[in-house]
Amino acid sequence: MLNLNNTKLAIIGLGYVGLPLAVEFGKKRSTVGFDINAKRVAELRSGQDHTLEVDPQELKKALNLSFTTDLESLRNCNVFIVTVPTPIDEHKQPDLTPLEKASETIGKILKEGDIVIYESTVYPGATEEVCVPILEKFSGLKFNKDFYAGYSPERINPGDKEHRVTTIKKVTSGSTPEVTDLVDALYQEIIFAGTHKAPSIRVAEAAKVIENTQRDVNIALINELALIFNKMEIDTEAVLQAAGTKWNFLPFRPGLVGGHCIGVDPYYLTHKAQSVGYHPEIILAGRRLNDNMGMYVVSQLVKAMTKRRIHVEGARVLVMGLTFKENCPDLRNTRIIDILHELQEYNVKADVFDPWVNAEEAEAEYGISPVTHPEAGTYDAIVLAVAHREFKELGAEGIRTFGKMDNHVLYDLKYVLNASQSDIRL
Repeated sequence: MLNLNNTKLAIIGLGYVGLPLAVEFGKKRSTVGFDINAKRVAELRSGQDHTLEVDPQELKKALNLSFTTDLESLRNCNVFIVTVPTPIDEHKQPDLTPLEKASETIGKILKEGDIVIYESTVYPGATEEVCVPILEKFSGLKFNKDFYAGYSPERINPGDKEHRVTTIKKVTSGSTPEVTDLVDALYQEIIFAGTHKAPSIRVAEAAKVIENTQRDVNIALINELALIFNKMEIDTEAVLQAAGTKWNFLPFRPGLVGGHCIGVDPYYLTHKAQSVGYHPEIILAGRRLNDNMGMYVVSQLVKAMTKRRIHVEGARVLVMGLTFKENCPDLRNTRIIDILHELQEYNVKADVFDPWVNAEEAEAEYGISPVTHPEAGTYDAIVLAVAHREFKELGAEGIRTFGKMDNHVLYDLKYVLNASQSDIRL
């Protein structure tokens, strides 16, 4: 069994989760960051991070961290932490391909005594039912005899500069009690907020997948309330502010639910639930409601334009924001795309403006070419879709300069403006 003194780490996957983790461990001990994307590795070697999760000064502090695309560079490592994405496919089923490929890769260099820790969000049982057999197959080693596994779910919040990897309590687990203790001690080296040892890998997996499922269901409730209040011509935000004066009222707000976690993780849990013979009612109902919010937003916009006698077909609309959340360049599973697709159904020409977005990434991921400088006085409608600070700084007056002077609709989807400053709110 390993001890921490001779542990050399490999972080597999250098995205929003893997890089901050690699940097923190790289400040403490020998760490190799591995990614199959050569462009990403070259960027990090140059001291830059396009995700903006780690600034150049922090990268420099990780004196024991190196980056590579070469599998051979990992042979001397004995703890492997997997931080690859776990998306869903077009049928909203878990896509474990990145996790399976990462397990394959590690299996080729796995040695006796090594430990593989997974951080990627999965359904309960996936680590031992899916990943471990792949490790055994490609390594020829026996689980819990020759090598071991752990699970410590990521809790990264992209763009959040207050809640960082070191300041968020970490759930840890291992395939044996001894491995659990070692995994926990390893993370305690960098997690100032402390750790929580789960009694099993399955418990840790389940804990992670319900964190975002709970948020998803709560947001779905608020979205449904918004639909009801809009029919009653009651301002939803005013209602929530009033209700929020009670000490135990939860401060959720309506909106689009995207990103790599909240809009994805519930499907991992429902997939597993259905595989054991249970059909989830509340979770799937919440998902359906949240997935349809883009369609609802456009229907509201079209009604508002029609009331203003603005011809919808052929109209020009400016969508302000493309990322899945404010002040962050992350485009993964952004539901703004639902608004754009729905606008196309009305033959509306939509321009996207987002100062946080990498234009090449937007083109590659969604076939969208964002505008860099929206032309003043051009648009029949403006949808303020993401609450970037640049948009807040513009204010209602600045945002309205993009609209046609004689007549346009301003839809504030994120409550950036006061009720009196916009024409319509969710």
